[in-house]
Amino acid sequence: MSTLREYLVQKKAALLARRSAAAEAGHPSMQISARVTAEGRSGVRRIRIRDHHIISDSPADFAGYDLGPSSPEIQLGVLGSCLTHIYLIKAAEFDIELDSLAVGLTARLDPRGGLPEFPDVPVELQDIHYEVQVASPAEDERLEFLKSEVERVCPVLNPLARPQSITGSVARVDTDRDADRVPVPA
Repeated sequence: MSTLREYLVQKKAALLARRSAAAEAGHPSMQISARVTAEGRSGVRRIRIRDHHIISDSPADFAGYDLGPSSPEIQLGVLGSCLTHIYLIKAAEFDIELDSLAVGLTARLDPRGGLPEFPDVPVELQDIHYEVQVASPAEDERLEFLKSEVERVCPVLNPLARPQSITGSVARVDTDRDADRVPVPA
């Protein structure tokens, strides 16, 4: 049976190969995209990313069918997934042995957020906290270094910790066929 330590050896080789290919290609960034549609009678949100599908829904008390996690729950899960992945990448990069790794997350969301009668209640997740549970023979200083490296480069953590501008637009479509086109930012 393969262990996490063995996986980190594979991860390091993949990391070095990817970095080499990126350096040779000279591309400063790559565009990624997602498309989300609201399903007809249910309001279920279908998230499409490459060939993958994720369903997001509301609980029954908010006119949903509870067929999937809510958007804020997915946001926490995405943050946890990214933190976990960056921990693996950085552990591989710096030869820090890990036997197990798990990230637990919590946040508060106040349902009054956005209501006119509660103008001071935030609409976004608040008090986001994560805890990394790790089994490792590495010394505490190495694990603290690992944490600082992860927080320095995590592409999902950083926009939450240091928000950036997000632009949006509305495009009117006339047919269901046009509604299926992937939106391209202007």
